[in-house]
This record gives sequence, structure tokens and C-alpha cells, in this order.
Amino acid sequence: MGKLAGRRAIITGGAAGIGAAAARIFAEAGARVAVFDVNAEGGERVAAEVRQAGGDAIFLPTDITQPEAVEAAVAEVVERFGGLEILYNNAGGATAVDGSLLEIPLEEFWRTIGVDLYGSFLCCRFAIPRIAASVQGSDGITGSGAVINSTSIRAMKGTGGADAYTSAKGGVLTLTRALAKQCAPKRIRVNAVAPGAVLTERTRAMGMTGDDDGTDPARPIRTGRPSEVAQVACFLASDEASLINGAVIPVDSGANAY
Repeated sequence: MGKLAGRRAIITGGAAGIGAAAARIFAEAGARVAVFDVNAEGGERVAAEVRQAGGDAIFLPTDITQPEAVEAAVAEVVERFGGLEILYNNAGGATAVDGSLLEIPLEEFWRTIGVDLYGSFLCCRFAIPRIAASVQGSDGITGSGAVINSTSIRAMKGTGGADAYTSAKGGVLTLTRALAKQCAPKRIRVNAVAPGAVLTERTRAMGMTGDDDGTDPARPIRTGRPSEVAQVACFLASDEASLINGAVIPVDSGANAY
């Protein structure tokens, strides 16, 4: 049996990149997976791939910046799966328009805050009560709930050059720690992963190649791959991480040490 056997999970931004890798990895670990994304074609494809591999996955087209949409999607997951134990707030990301706060178009700032911070806030708002209801009455650590948020090495170090993204991910980091304290009595752990440079469809489109030589302090080992972040999220969702709460785990090739 896999480490997530019997668990039911929501993964936001699951149509591509780290989210798609997480859908596959969580399903391989035994979870029933609900993929949330605005990209219907990609989301349907990922869910179908999981099912073809023997897993259990559904896709729900969801704009996580819209409260009614998130509330309805979470309710549908609970209805179809019979409960919910895991939320992975993976959706987010910067664009090439991001930059210095003196130059960022204001609409880009609010777009980034909306998806990265407000979207995570909304998903927590509607999913946490459902997770709490699902884990009530379970004995020991088995069956405990888990929320995994996606922050960034930029939030941990305060790096310049993508100030809308850094602001949003800083909010996610602090929200994670605040929720960890509030949710522990409900038997829900709240942690975050903090990726560094990861080679995804989005970062490829922004010019990232993954041709590292180890001399860039931003990735002294190498550029990460989506599955490497997703594996850490899967660990945090499992009982193997039963004593980890309020933590922010860098998955950044060591960039946080520089």
C-alpha cells in the first residue's frame, strides 16, 4: 500500500508542471486525486493519464480566484470522493511582466496576488473545514489531514526582480505558519514547499533551459524538475511527516544557503 492509500486530495494548478507531476505521484502513492485548473484541456489530459496508469483522478475546471467556484469545486470533490484529507495549493507563478516594484504594471501585481495568495487563501478557507470533518474521530496519526502550500525561495530570501511574485509568496509563507497553529487542534498539519528554479512548461516559455554548470548561486546544484518538488509535497501529505507542522521546506538546489 502506498503512503497516501485511502486519502483524498485536491491539487490546484494540476494541468501542467509541478501540479501535473503531483497528480501522478499522489495517485501512485494511493490517493484519489482531484485536479483543479483553468486549463481544461491540460487538466483533463492529466486526469486521464492518471486513470490510464491505474490511479483514480478527476478534473474540475476551477478558477481559484473566484470564491463561488472554489466552494463549489471543493463540495463536488467531497460529494464524489466521500471526503477530503489533503489540499496541495500548487497553483501560481510569475510572468515575464513581473519585475521591480517601480516598474511592474499594477494589474500584474494584482493578478499575481490573486492567483498565488488569494487563491491559496480561498482554497484553504473552503477545504480546511471539509478536511477537519473527514479526519474527526480517527485514532492516532493515521488519517490526519494535511495542507501543503507553495511558496518560493524568493519569499525566503527576499530576492529582487520579481516583486509581485515575492510579495504574494511571502504572504503564502506567513499564512502557512498562521494556519499551522490554528489547524493543529483539528488534526490538520499545514506546511509549505519553497521551490527554487524548476524547469516547467511555464519557465521554458520564459527562457529557462536547465543547462546548468553549477556556478549560478540561484541553482548551485542544478535546475529542479517538477517531480522533485512533487515528491516533497507527497511526503508532507503523508503520515511520514506526522510531526512536521508549520515548516517551509526549500526544494531549491541549495540556493537558500547562499
